[in-house]
Order: sequence, then C-alpha cells, then structure tokens
Amino acid sequence: MGKIARIYMRVSDESQSLERQERLITDAQEAGYYIAAIYREKASGARADRPELQRMISDLQSGDLVIAERIDRISRLPLPQAQALIDVIHAKGARLSIPGILDFSDLVAESEGITKIVLESVQEMLLKLALQMARDDYEERRRRQLEGISLAKKKGLFTGRRPDKVLHERIRTLRSANFSIAETARIAGCSEASVKRVWSKHKNSH
Repeated sequence: MGKIARIYMRVSDESQSLERQERLITDAQEAGYYIAAIYREKASGARADRPELQRMISDLQSGDLVIAERIDRISRLPLPQAQALIDVIHAKGARLSIPGILDFSDLVAESEGITKIVLESVQEMLLKLALQMARDDYEERRRRQLEGISLAKKKGLFTGRRPDKVLHERIRTLRSANFSIAETARIAGCSEASVKRVWSKHKNSH
C-alpha cells in the first residue's frame, strides 16, 4: 500500500475550530501518503486520557506516520509523561511528523553507523525540546489565566466558568441512549471525567 499516515487534530475546547488543521489531509495526500484514519479531538493536551488519542495509539501499525499540525497538538504534558507517550507511539513501530519542524526520520532510515546514531540523537534532542516548550507554553497560559481570574475576583467581576451547554446536552443525550462513558467521551470529544461529572449532575437533578 506504500506510505501510510494517520492524522491527529486537536483543539482545547468545544468553542474552537479544527478547520485550519484540515489542510494536513491534503498535504499528506500530495506527499504520496494513504490516509488510514483521521482523529479529531476537542480536549486539553495536558491530559493523556484523550479518547481519540488513545484510539489512534490502539490503531497504530508498524510503519505508520503520525501527522499533527504542531507538537502541542499531541502533548502539553510534563516532559516525563510526554516522553512516555511518544515512546508508546515509537514502540508501535510508528513515526511522528510535525510539519514545519525538521524531521530526520527518512534520513535516519537511510543512514548507517555513526551517521545514523548522530541523526537519531539530534532528532531525540529536538523532540524533547519541542515537548518541553509545549509544556512551558501551557503552564505560562495557565499562570496568566489564574492571574486574570485573581484580578477579576478583586474587582468583583469573576463569576466562574460558564458551563458548555451544547456539550452537556450532547453528553446527556448519548448517555440517555445507553452509550457507555468511554463511547460518550469519544463521540462528544471530551474527557471521561467530564462525562461522569455531567451525567452525575443530571441524575441527581431528577
């Protein structure tokens, strides 16, 4: 079948659009890849239990190329956890490609001896650096968000996070139709914890 790719797209919440990342499909096809599957997710990159991410990992076959827009689409986890996630992908025999970041994968495959060792070391260093930068960016955003909330509270302007009514209704509908917690989380594009919380509140209100 030739070159096979799996495309992972992610944004943090329901209000954001995945449309910009759709270009990855065309880019991969133009590069000669067969698209085995596309995984679209609306969940925080600081979570490892994202349903579509886990489904992708489960689907991976040796030789697959995982394509994402940026490394932070794959992970905003602390470096040890991020590295463990990447190790799982590599253990499946798959490679990771982030457009715009130099990817030595093809060169590594074609190289031998000292050259191969050097290229693998450089690739690993670049990957770790990108993963750490993604986490640092997440923590900086969180810090600024908390500072904003603190300031708003002092001014009496903060009323708490508004519930996502569309997402909550979707969860209630799916669970009422006897979809499992895991299935509901995957279809709704949220975490299983969110499904449990919304469904519990729904049951307690009846």
